[in-house]
Amino acid sequence: MHTPKIIAVAVALNERTKNRLRLLRGIGIAGRHYFSKLKSFNMDSSSSSVAKRYCYNPNLRWNPQVEEYFIKAYGADHFTRISEALTRPSCYSCIRVNILKSTNEAVIEKLTRLLQGGTVDDLHCLSIGKQVSASTAGDVGLREESIDCMFNLSLEEAPKNGRKPMKLFKGPSICQCRFSGLDHVLFVKGSGPHSIHYGNQPDQSVKEVIVSRKCAEAVLRGAQIFVPGLLACSSHVEKGDIVAVSVAVEQSSADGGWGVSLTRGTVLQGSQADPLYLERNGMYIGQGITKFSRAGMFRASEGIAVEMKDRVYRLPSFHNLLEGEIFLQNLPSIVAAHVLDPQQGERILDMCAAPGGKTTAIAMLMRDNGEVIAIDRSHNKVMDIKKLAAEMDLTCIRAYRLDALKSVSQTGLGTDVVATNLDREIYDITIMKSSSRLDNGDMHRVNMDRDKIDAEIMSMGNHGNGRYVSKRELRKPTQMMKNGPGRIHSIGGRAENSKGFLPDSFDRILLDAPCSALGLRPRLFAAVETMESLQTHAKYQRRMFDQAVQLVRTGGVIVYSTCTINPGENEALVRYALDTYKFLSLAPQNPRVGGPGLVGKCELFGGKHAETWLTQSEAELVQRFDPSATLDTIGFFIAKFNVGQK
Repeated sequence: MHTPKIIAVAVALNERTKNRLRLLRGIGIAGRHYFSKLKSFNMDSSSSSVAKRYCYNPNLRWNPQVEEYFIKAYGADHFTRISEALTRPSCYSCIRVNILKSTNEAVIEKLTRLLQGGTVDDLHCLSIGKQVSASTAGDVGLREESIDCMFNLSLEEAPKNGRKPMKLFKGPSICQCRFSGLDHVLFVKGSGPHSIHYGNQPDQSVKEVIVSRKCAEAVLRGAQIFVPGLLACSSHVEKGDIVAVSVAVEQSSADGGWGVSLTRGTVLQGSQADPLYLERNGMYIGQGITKFSRAGMFRASEGIAVEMKDRVYRLPSFHNLLEGEIFLQNLPSIVAAHVLDPQQGERILDMCAAPGGKTTAIAMLMRDNGEVIAIDRSHNKVMDIKKLAAEMDLTCIRAYRLDALKSVSQTGLGTDVVATNLDREIYDITIMKSSSRLDNGDMHRVNMDRDKIDAEIMSMGNHGNGRYVSKRELRKPTQMMKNGPGRIHSIGGRAENSKGFLPDSFDRILLDAPCSALGLRPRLFAAVETMESLQTHAKYQRRMFDQAVQLVRTGGVIVYSTCTINPGENEALVRYALDTYKFLSLAPQNPRVGGPGLVGKCELFGGKHAETWLTQSEAELVQRFDPSATLDTIGFFIAKFNVGQK
């Protein structure tokens, strides 16, 4: 039985329904369209929010003073384009073919066979067309223009700007560079940016992993996600799950520094309560398949954590592919080795050689005939150089552990292992004898016949730069081998130390100086560099250049290069060199691929910071590679000096 109160509520609800029906009849079809559009707008807003989150649209952050400095140097619009270009990889990979072991045709044939056979997953990007959304169409159009220039520009289509145009074979994804002198370089076309569907719905969370910024930069260049790069993961993730990959970029902290406020192993709940939820908007770099469960990812010490299957940018990594025949290297780095113009039989120094790309390029251009000394202050990096040289079958490279700031011998004796013929001959004799004993299984001790060694030493005399070499010094290789190979030998050898080199002992020197690296791509964070740190880089580069000037002979060549866009480490160094050493002069460069340097000077912060750069004629002799230019390279700088009478 219905109570009066229930009946009253029912009547009221009925009246409210009737009023709504009258309202809809009154507004008619137009009203229904309005409500339909309103509903559609709400859905579109939600979809737009999701699309904005699950995309790749980073904003490169700079230190405010550094940003002001670069705007002064380049202009606001130009610097904005540079910043945008730095956040994405180049649209192509550059391969240097080892012409002493292979040919362009052979490498292209092998890569094509691997691609067609489907045996190399890293190459799948070469056969995939673009799939882009309207939101990225503008970006893609700009990159398409760059790609077309790299792969399709002919002499007739080249702009009439007075510069020699780039000439490339027109055609497939793999083609040969036709810059003068760079015919052993291949370009492999990539693709992107791609719009990726993560299976996301407005009311559903997506399984995610967060990686470190450095890991993400490697992934954007074609790498996989390894265990150390993983920071956080959604709950209930099992092996084989598909996950969206986002990036945690450093944020400012309370102490004025920078860091990621995220503890490794954090569980992601897929809500705005997650750490760095808002910061990850627009920072999704692709989709992958987990190789571990969530628990396994953070227990493992090494290995691939997530195998990338769908990337924002698709570029092959060429990891462990055709080792010894090819080397993946940025185009400006290859140009720097060519600008040095090494000749057969010369003695050349690569002052900051790791990982050995330019070193091996120099040795290859010399046809492995001469002597290339490569130095680095890190033992492991020296071993990397030696390993790369062995892979490429280059025997003229000798790598040593030495700080570039101490390259000139302090004793004036040139005490590096290969400073004299006597040193080299005795070293070869002792190592050969010790190795023969070791190869025969006598690993417990190597009993050398000291009298015989002493006789060999005396018979060779004290020739070699006219200095006396003690028996103790000559026996050092023997002493090292007496106790067997040891731990370092058992893992593949050791890096010899050097005490420096004699002044005027090199024909040519390449100083690819340690720098702020603000030209490397992709880069997702740049605010760690301050004006003080940039000035510190420049100070050390000047000291290294001073060492190079002492080591090169009269009539020799010094090539200075960096991978930064900072004029203080580039044009300002050239100004210092020319003003300090009057016997140095800028030399024309071949091949000429980059643009001119910066002209004029810069004064900022009330005169507290002042730099003088180049004159117009000097600027035309250096090469500056702009990451925002059509060539689409990393930011790079090259200056070549002829050494006159000291």
